[in-house]
Amino acid sequence: MSKSYFHRGGEEALLGRTIPEHFAIVAARHASREAVVSLPQGQRLSYAALAGEIDRLARGLLGLGFGKGDRIGIWSTNNVEWLVLQMATARVGVILVDLNPAYRPQELEFALRRSEVQGLFTIPDFKTSRYLEMLAQIVPELLENTPSDLRCAGFPALRRVVVFDPRRASDTRRPLLGLTTWEEVIAAGQSVPGPRLDDVSATLEPDDAINIQYTSGTTGFPKAVVLSHHNILNNAWFAARALGFDERDRLCVPVPFYHCFGMVLANLMCLSVGACVVIPVEYFDPLPVLRAVESEACTALHGVPTMFVAELERPEFPSIDLSSLRTGIMAGAPCPPALMKRVMEDMHCAEILIGYGQTEASPLTHLTERSDSLERRTETVGRNLPHQEVRIVDPETGRTLPLGEIGEVCFRGYHVMQGYYGDPEATAEAVDAGGWLHSGDLGTMDAEGYVRITGRLKEMIIRGGENIYPAEIERIISSHPKVAQAGVVGVPHEFYGEEVIAWVQLHAGEQADETEIRDFCDGKMAHFKIPAHVHFVDAFPMTVTGKLQKFRMREQSVELLAAERSATV
Repeated sequence: MSKSYFHRGGEEALLGRTIPEHFAIVAARHASREAVVSLPQGQRLSYAALAGEIDRLARGLLGLGFGKGDRIGIWSTNNVEWLVLQMATARVGVILVDLNPAYRPQELEFALRRSEVQGLFTIPDFKTSRYLEMLAQIVPELLENTPSDLRCAGFPALRRVVVFDPRRASDTRRPLLGLTTWEEVIAAGQSVPGPRLDDVSATLEPDDAINIQYTSGTTGFPKAVVLSHHNILNNAWFAARALGFDERDRLCVPVPFYHCFGMVLANLMCLSVGACVVIPVEYFDPLPVLRAVESEACTALHGVPTMFVAELERPEFPSIDLSSLRTGIMAGAPCPPALMKRVMEDMHCAEILIGYGQTEASPLTHLTERSDSLERRTETVGRNLPHQEVRIVDPETGRTLPLGEIGEVCFRGYHVMQGYYGDPEATAEAVDAGGWLHSGDLGTMDAEGYVRITGRLKEMIIRGGENIYPAEIERIISSHPKVAQAGVVGVPHEFYGEEVIAWVQLHAGEQADETEIRDFCDGKMAHFKIPAHVHFVDAFPMTVTGKLQKFRMREQSVELLAAERSATV
């Protein structure tokens, strides 16, 4: 019987270049074409102009003493500066550390310490998020040290914090004594000659680490995924080939840059072929996204399913001209067939593709094809990209299963991460001795290599495209003085796909309500992790070994919520 294994070669060889090497070729070929348009900032940069901005910042990084292998974090919403920093760090071999702009101080503190960040770029604020205030809570030295003398007791590696404001043409504010401004970074590069920058880039190798992305961990702490030039450049390149992308395309990007979807499958994908990145908003808002597609004649639109739902449900939707759309990627969460059909028909996005993968795989492993039948494009995640291997294994024995049987989906190839930064044990658990990355997802494979995802081995919750691990939330709720134990599971939600419910057992004699638990979580975790529901219990369903029976909790939670809705009706 045939086994669930599929290797897909490719007519095109893998790119054996670094990101700056490849970008230099593209920028020279398409110098006059638009590379990035930021509608919130009112900015338009050609490839020649973008290349110039990248080199100015790259020289500034060298002027401040940053170099190959150093780690610089970025904590910001989507803007031109984010994209420039992404490419400038790659130009000089600095590892860019992506930080979720929804992080609260505790989450930021952990991420900075885990990846031993030496520099940090941040915006001052966005809506109600006061980034500088939160940063001052965990780095009080910013209140008293000067930028050149910044020494942080809690973060011994951190030596520079840069603030920039995408809503101002030039950032000259210094709200904290220890901050460096974007303009000061640029000024630091004036003493760095262009030939030196080229010499530094020439020392880089495709296998050098260039990016750290955070993904939630099963231990309750995020893990720092280390990715190379080779990993993400090839993933972006072959995604572009699958979409039929070239310099004539304009991609509307509502997904966040800090995530692989935005950084690799949007920014880097466009810049790898000379296409244009259109930034419609700093943070997702459906109406401006639709307006951007219309005004900029975008040919492609990316998003997680909830984003497409929100766009389709806007009352203004019928009056907006989306006829320029052709393609895009829907990924990040299960994509309902009915939604896929609406996007293809009502949004005129006939070639929209379903993507699947994970951060540890750079991130794309599977993508449907434009020539696939409607059934395959709506009921599978397609086949693996060129130069990748995939197999379905028995989770207990590791044996490759026959075609059609459900098992764990595993990947091998150029796209597999270098590992988790500073965590060799977790790396060994994720990537086995044969080089196979274990996804934790369950699925089946057919004779032509098409994969259907049927469930998850992991306890991960996917809410609106955001990956949430219960242990992280459980750890925080359990620190509440009234709480004896907490258990968190995901329950179905018609808009977000899943939402969080927390089971809470209080200490004997204590009393609390749902509001108190949610208020306790507020400020300690990103807003999308805060439980939508809190269920108080005297005991948990347990295994014979004393572990929480999460599947029982999930079943009972669904029944409980259904009963509450019925009672309300």
